[in-house]
Formats: sequence, C-alpha cells, structure tokens
Amino acid sequence: MPHKIGFVVVSSSGHEDGFSAKELMVHAPTVNGWRSPRLCQYPQEIVLQLVERCRIRKLQLLAHQYMISSKIEFFISESLPEYFAPYQSERFHRLGYVPLSDNEKTGFKARELKSVYMDAVGQYLKLIFHKNYVNKYNLYSQVALVAINIIGDPADYGNDSNKHPSREKLIDHYLGSKSDDPALDGTYLGKSDSISPLDDLAFDMYQDPEVAQIIRRLDEKKHEAVHHERYDHAKKLKQAIADLQKVLLKGCSCLKPRGTPVIHQGLLTRKPPDLPVEPVVYDDSLQHTKATNSPSYENTELQSSQGELWKAESLLEEKPAEPNSPEPVFLRQSTPPTLSHPTTSREVEFLPYDERPLPAIHKHSEETIRYLEPEKTEGDISNSPRSGITGEPEPLSEKALREARPAIEVFGEALVSGAYSKSWSYREDALLAVYKKLMEMAVSTPKEDLKNMLRAAIFLVRRAIKDIVSSVFQASLKLLKMLITQYVPKHKLGKLETSHCVEKTLPGLLSRTGDSSSRLRIMAAKFIQEMALWSEVKPLQIVPVHLVQPLKPNSPTHLAMSRVELVECLLKEMGTENSGFTISNAMKFATGALEHRVYEVRDVALRIIFDMYRKHKAAILEYLPPDDASIRKTVLYKTLFDGFTKIDGKLSDAEMRAQKKAATEEAERQKKAEIKVLQGQLAALKEIQAEVQEKESDFQKTKDQGSLCIFCGERNESFTEEGLDLHYWKRCPMLTRCEHCKQVVEIASLTEHLLTECDKKDSFGKCQRCSEAFPKDELPKHIKSKTCNAAKPENVANHCPLCHDNFSPGEEAWKSHLMGTDGCAMNLRRLSTINKTIPMQPGKTSLTKVRPPSIGSKIPTPRGGPNKSSGKTYSKQ
Repeated sequence: MPHKIGFVVVSSSGHEDGFSAKELMVHAPTVNGWRSPRLCQYPQEIVLQLVERCRIRKLQLLAHQYMISSKIEFFISESLPEYFAPYQSERFHRLGYVPLSDNEKTGFKARELKSVYMDAVGQYLKLIFHKNYVNKYNLYSQVALVAINIIGDPADYGNDSNKHPSREKLIDHYLGSKSDDPALDGTYLGKSDSISPLDDLAFDMYQDPEVAQIIRRLDEKKHEAVHHERYDHAKKLKQAIADLQKVLLKGCSCLKPRGTPVIHQGLLTRKPPDLPVEPVVYDDSLQHTKATNSPSYENTELQSSQGELWKAESLLEEKPAEPNSPEPVFLRQSTPPTLSHPTTSREVEFLPYDERPLPAIHKHSEETIRYLEPEKTEGDISNSPRSGITGEPEPLSEKALREARPAIEVFGEALVSGAYSKSWSYREDALLAVYKKLMEMAVSTPKEDLKNMLRAAIFLVRRAIKDIVSSVFQASLKLLKMLITQYVPKHKLGKLETSHCVEKTLPGLLSRTGDSSSRLRIMAAKFIQEMALWSEVKPLQIVPVHLVQPLKPNSPTHLAMSRVELVECLLKEMGTENSGFTISNAMKFATGALEHRVYEVRDVALRIIFDMYRKHKAAILEYLPPDDASIRKTVLYKTLFDGFTKIDGKLSDAEMRAQKKAATEEAERQKKAEIKVLQGQLAALKEIQAEVQEKESDFQKTKDQGSLCIFCGERNESFTEEGLDLHYWKRCPMLTRCEHCKQVVEIASLTEHLLTECDKKDSFGKCQRCSEAFPKDELPKHIKSKTCNAAKPENVANHCPLCHDNFSPGEEAWKSHLMGTDGCAMNLRRLSTINKTIPMQPGKTSLTKVRPPSIGSKIPTPRGGPNKSSGKTYSKQ
C-alpha cells in the first residue's frame, strides 16, 4: 500500500532568510516553507533525496498564495553525480511539468493544493521553478512552495514472493473504505492500491500534529489487529478513528477547506507534457490562525473530544480477548510515535512530528499527552520497575555499544540497553534504576568511582532529556536534580562536577523549551528557572551566560519565547550583580530579541529593557540608537522611548502634543468668546452714539424754546444758568431741601440722603417697617405710633418720605405722585406749581419771594442719570 515517503533537502539554488528549503521537510500547520531569494534569476531549483529507492505514486504541492511559479518541472534520478552541482542535469530523467494557477480569482487569499499521479522509480527528485506570475503583492518577483508531499512504495514492493494473494485480498476487503466512513476515505479511487488519507498532505497541514499522531497510531494498530485476525479489535479501532475525526471536525470546523475540490485523475507521462492535477483551494487565513483566535467550543464538544481521546488510549492498551491468543500484549507502546510507516533512521531524524507550534486547537494537547503515555507523579519516580512489562529490552547495536561504553562499564549492559530501548517504559525504568543506585551509594566509596558514576549518569540524562515521552523526560529531570542537589554535596565532589552536570545538560534543556508540546515546554523552562537559583548552581553563573546568547531573528517561536521569558524572570530574581547577568550581555540579548519576527517575543524584550531602565537609567541608553525623529518612525522604538519617558515621570511626545493641542483649542475658544463680547460692546456703543446724536439733534431743535429742567421736565426761557439754579432751589416739585444740612435733594432719595449723605446722618436711624429715616431718639416712639405706614418692596410699590404713602412702583410713578393734581399732599412745591396755573382773582396780587441758594448747597443728581446741571455746588461770589 503506498504511503508517505520521507525525504531530505540535498540542495537548493537559494532562499530568502528564514525560508530555507529545509522547511519543506516538516509538515505542520504553521511551517514557513521555501521561498526563493528576492529578485532572483530563473529558473530556481531544489533537489530532494528520498529515504530509500522508491516508486513514486503521487506528489502533492501546496503553493503560496501570491508567490506563484508559472510552472514546475519534475526530474528523477537513481543517484547523484559524483561532483554534484545544483544546476547539473546529468542522470536526471525529465518527468514533465505542472502549471499553477495565477490565483487572481481568489484575490491572492487562498493557496492551491495540487496532486500529481505518476509511476516513476528513483531516489532523487529535482524540482525546477520557472518565473513567477506578476501581481501587486509579489514585490520582489519571488516564487515559493509551502509544502511538498511524496507518496509511494519501496522499489521492490511488487516483487515480494511471500505474499498470499487471498489473505491480502481479504485484508484489503476488510479495510476497504466506504463513502460514509471519514476515517477510511481513500483519496485515489482509480488505483488498486489505495492511499491512506492519513498520508495526505492536507491531513498534516490542517491538523494538530499531536492529534494526527494519535490517529496514525490507531490506524497502525488497526492494520496490526487485522494482520493477526483480531477483527473485532480492528473494528473497534476503526470506529475510534472515525469517532475521533468526527469530534475534531466539529471542534475545528474553521480548519476545513472551503468549497468542494474538483479532482482530475490521471497518470504522469512525458507526453503530453502537462501533468494531470487536482486543484484544491484552501483559505490562506488558516495558516495565520493563533491559539487565542481558536473557535469557541461548547462544553459538550470538549467532553466528547476528551472522551474519544480516552477511548483511543484504552484501545491502544487493551489486552486480547482470548487469554491463549498469539497476539502480543499491548500494555505499552513499543516505539515512540514518530511516523505513520516504518522508515530508516534518517527519516526519523529529519521529520520530527512536533517541530512547529500549533495554530489552534490546544484544547486537546493535554489529553494527547495522556494518550501517548500514562500520567506520572513525583512519587512514582522512586517506585520499583513496573511488573507489567514482559521480556527484556532489545540488545544494543554496535554503534550504541561504542557510544555508551563508559556508561556500560559503570552500570552494566543490561541497564544501559534499557536506556537505549525502543520502548519508553524500559527507558524510564533504566533512569529509575540509576536514581535508586546513586541514592544508595555509601559515603565511603572512593571519589574516583563516585565521579565515574556521576558522569555516566549525566551521559544517560543527556540522552533522556531529548526523549519525546513525557514520563521519560520527567525521570531525567528528577535524576538530574538529585545529582546536583544531593549526590554532589553528599559526597563533596566539588564545583567542578556540578559545572559538568549543568554544562552537559543545559543545552538539551534549552532546546526542549522549544518543544511543540506545551506540557514539556513548560516543564523544561520551569526546571531551568529553578536550577539557576539552586545554591549549588547560582554561584557558577552558567545558566545566565547560556540564556543571554544572541537570539536569531528567525529562531523558532516557542524556543525564542521561552528564552526571553526565562531571561526576564531570572533577571528580576538575580539582578546584574555577580549573577552572570550584566548590563551589557542582558541589553545585547534584549536588543537582538527586538529584531525577532514574532510580536510576542519583541513584546517580552521590551519588558526586559524597561525593567533594566528602571534600575540603571542612562546606562541602558548606550545600547540603543539615539532618540530622534528618524528612529521614532519605527513603531517599536517609538514605543520604547515613550516607555522611558513614562518611567521618568515625563509626558510622552503624544501626550505633549495632546496637551498643546488642548491648550491651543482653549486659547482659540477664549479668543472667540472675547471677540464676541467686543462685538457686543461695539454694537452697544453704536447704539449709544446714535442716541447721543439724536439727543443733540433734539437739543438743537429745542434750544430756541428754552432750557429744560431735568427733574420735573419743565421748559422755560428764563432757565438760564442762574434761573435754572433758582428753579432747583425753590420751585422744582421733584426736589426738596434737607432741613438738617440745607442741601437740595430729590424727594425720592431723601431717606437715603439722611442715612448716608447728610451731615447729621449719625443721628438718624431707619425704621424697619416703613423704611424711613428718623432721629434715633424719636425712632422708638415712631415705631409704636400708628402713623408708621409699612413700606412695600420696591418692585411692588414706592414709599413717599413726605406723605408716608405707598404708590405704584417705577420712576415715572414718582413724577405723577409728586407733581400730579391728586399727588402728594405734603409736597408744598407741587401746590405752588398748581397754583401758578390757577387764574388770579381780581384785586389780589401774588407775591413771590426769591431767596438765593445758600453757599455750599448742592444740586442733586437726578435718579434717571447724570446731566450737565447735576452735582453743581453753590459758592460764595
């Protein structure tokens, strides 16, 4: 049955930084793929070496969304030339070519997955990429390939004389796919040899790698069960695959291809040159999905998914139903889950399933780990080897014997063979046995033997740190901690041995902080953080020095994130004094991390620099570019320098601009308000000017008619300056003379005059009822008398100080009251004015005594406003 063929990249004509052709060796949702150099010459070339000589049945290519080659040519060869050159075509046989869509219809937002069927034998495959399609997004005329998948058989697959046709036919019939079975839906129905959907490129590119491994292992167990004629168990495994895929499809519907693919089947031949393909277009946005953007799952779907994972685990560890059946006992997985088909060690080395971060469904990762191996606790480490394992670990190979000879001399071949076993359970038991043996070592043991045991144990720990099985990795950490914190101090082996332990294991631990499994990644990072603070390790300053090594801009995301987070954490714990961290190495590391392609890494690097700035201020600025306008055009450095300003308690440029803008707007608002007030005042002045001009005109008209008394309104030709003064002094009905100071005042303001202006004002008091002024010695008697007429508020009525009556409010009412025929009876001047208008009786003569004003008398200002005559004081001539 054709299956996925592993390969390595032998050479390429070039690549852009961070997009090496070796990226094609990994199939995962977030791979970068290969990308040609910018503004390169065409054609471009990539040569792949298959893990073995194979008969290629199917090629799958996942194209880039806009860096698209116009066509790709395929060549195959049995071997490479002795002096191989990238562009040498000797010994390569041309198979044909395949054209790619220009992707214009999708708006360059989708990727094209093309499948090419062929029948070609060889071990080396060459791809030649021709000039790119031109579009507005491809600025540097590049071509790219996101992924390539090769499916085929070993070259001698069809020559196996030991096959039993009837048995194989029965197995194929039993494993045959149905249209309604998503777990066994073959992708190539036109061939007698069906291709498993688990080997399809889409399965790896749009699937959680850990969940994909679960499904592949279930499929392997299913084939193994059928091979041993355990059909009931195989049926359970088959149903478990289907159920698991159905649950995952519900939870990960966002990762399904949009639309129905159009499939064209055919065989690859040299003529015609165009290769038959099946174009499948996937939405490109899937490649950029982050874990935080994963779709929300209902609780029932999560529970269902977890239930299916546990079901899968139970099936993998299920014993055979019949106690006497010849099938092996599947208590433990005998080999680590790496590939779906057995291949050479080279394939295992170059195709790890968990090299890349997952794009979305991390919800299942913990359950996935629990499926891969049983859960272990700290207490389990000290337990004796489990009794469920039968038999002995396989013998060591010649290479392993040479490699592990120092450890074999100390611990024996039996224990070391367990550490090298393909079964993770034997590997874990070997570490536990070493742990127990070293814990029981007597203090009296010779130092040389103790050191040899330590170094042999470290050799096994280094190997186990790379193990993909969680329990083996945990056991290695437990053993390493014991060696550093207990074994070395107990036997007083000194700092040299502690340094050896740390230096030999730290690089491996750091690499595990980039693991795709979040559980193993966090476990490794936490252990490094704790180890750096151990009293035995901290003075050596080894961990900080390793952590601050320069970080490459294109280093894997998980590895870079773990490094920067560890540096951030340990800098806070240890500082830069005698810790291995210095201002120089910490800042060089942080500034290098600012150039990383992943935003989250740059964000942590900013936090590191801010923490350093809070403690060291100006010393940090030496490692950064100058703060000027050109540098601030970069958003990252603008954020950095704005952060420094905020730490210093100053306003950032943005805040200063906002403050200045607010001040400008306030000044503008005040200016507009002042202009509005001035405009109002100008309008009022214009009105006053018009009134003055009108009055002057009226005055000119009435000039010949005589002067006017501004109080009573009488106009008379005799009102010269002296005549008008005499009128004010003796006859104006609106005025009166104060009996106490002899000043002429308006009757309406007589009370106010007596209380505030009169020379005798101190002897007067105000009645609270009638509001009039009375001598203070008479005021009590007045208050008790019935003649006190209560005054009303000014807005209700005026109160006359002569007749003590209340009358209508307003200025005009005073004129009517004091001058009218029915007015104030106590105003003697009113009566004399009225008498003037009455005809004299015959025989009688009216005599008028004119008394000049007294010296110092003052003509009052009229209540209506100032005038030319107001305020005049009589003086002695």
